[in-house]
Amino acid sequence: MGEPLKRIVVIGSGLGGLAAAIRLQARGRQVTLLEARDRIGGRAYVYAQDGFRFDAGPTVITAPFLIDEVFEAAGRRTSDYVKIVPLDPFYRIEFHDGRRFEYNGDEAETERRVAEFAPNDLDGYRRMLKQARAIFEKGFVELSARPFLRISDMLRIVPDLARLKSHWTVYQFVARHIKDPMLRRVFSFHPLLVGGNPFQTTSIYALIHYLERRWGVHYVMGGTGALVAALGRVFEELGGHICLNTPVRRITTENGRATGVETARGRLIAADAVVSNADVANTYRKLVPAADRRKYTDRRLARMRYSMSLFVIYFGTKRRYPQVRHHTILLSEHYKELLWDIFTGKRLSGEFSIYLHRPTATDPAMAPEGCDCFYALVPAPHQGSGIDWKTEAGPFRDRVMEYLERRYLPGLRESLATERVFTPLDFETTLDSYLGSAFSFEPIFTQSAWFRPHNESEDLRNLYFVGAGTHPGAGAPGVLCSAKIVEELLKFA
Repeated sequence: MGEPLKRIVVIGSGLGGLAAAIRLQARGRQVTLLEARDRIGGRAYVYAQDGFRFDAGPTVITAPFLIDEVFEAAGRRTSDYVKIVPLDPFYRIEFHDGRRFEYNGDEAETERRVAEFAPNDLDGYRRMLKQARAIFEKGFVELSARPFLRISDMLRIVPDLARLKSHWTVYQFVARHIKDPMLRRVFSFHPLLVGGNPFQTTSIYALIHYLERRWGVHYVMGGTGALVAALGRVFEELGGHICLNTPVRRITTENGRATGVETARGRLIAADAVVSNADVANTYRKLVPAADRRKYTDRRLARMRYSMSLFVIYFGTKRRYPQVRHHTILLSEHYKELLWDIFTGKRLSGEFSIYLHRPTATDPAMAPEGCDCFYALVPAPHQGSGIDWKTEAGPFRDRVMEYLERRYLPGLRESLATERVFTPLDFETTLDSYLGSAFSFEPIFTQSAWFRPHNESEDLRNLYFVGAGTHPGAGAPGVLCSAKIVEELLKFA
């Protein structure tokens, strides 16, 4: 065994980058964390304006034990830094016809709600949950923190994947058990939280429903930004070094091996290993020399399928809306057709579905007294659509706000106190996401596990990946698991 890789550069300070940096620093490595923006967080950035605080990105916290593990790796306790509280209900799902459905982690309560909404589907729901548990035990418990670096790693699980019907889509899986069309939507929308189309995403992602049931849906008081700040503090307490406003120009290489990075200002930082929490496609396209890329060439990356993007409106109101839950999913009438427009047709539909986040339902301190804080997240085509958001952003925003006011937030536009819009173009430019994809590669079967870009680069030795674009995928549990994987890969490197 050679000398251990002591000097580590981590590119990007999202949850995956922060978790990896802490884990490696706690193991005695010398870690430098480079962030292109003016504060840490990546997708979990915070916008503070006019007395309101908006979490820019992840707001649904599941499997909080993964957060605890990061603090424990540093010899800390989560509760000494942040307060994480359970939510009840997990979500309210609003349908176009005025009906709604809520559920939480209480099995008897959820069964009661299913029986009230669609009495003939109670037995089917029980069968679905039993099967989702089997998928969860294999797909999450056994495989989420295991690297898939060799084809043999994939071949070993093929019998299990076949038994669990992973070739089905999430919607097909749910539809095998649930007959009511609205309940089918309730229990199949979860892939949208990680960038997937329920009608195309592998049924392995049906595990999300059971994962929620197992550990609940939570919120970090002060917002996800409070968690980010706490992780940054822990990293620095361990002796780690954070460089803000430091975009990376290229990864330096020698003989097929990463040797460090060059920043946009020309500073060379030598490293024994580089961990990228930046967009995987753009890490390869922009930072790794073409001569060092045999597998992930520009041509191959262009052929891969990417998740949808998002159109996000952050807004604060001068009044409160106590009838609105913390997490609300507003589903359109023509659900399947809308998703086809977004993922396949790559065009703006006449309808939209919306995830409405109201953190002030749980944490009034996110807004001035007597006010409410929201963000409306609308799935939209990625930048391969050719949509000109400089022209379309205003009219699209107006349609969304008019819809919210008419259906759910009366008097919204006259009560607005502050507002900010973030478009797919911003995902492409501000967040440097290839094609403005909000969740990197689409989570279809042929882009999952071994088929997804590996945590250890297949092209460049001593280059590693954490975050949404590598195994196991997007979402807070996925990116935190990717950091755990990279820690193990570098454990004896």
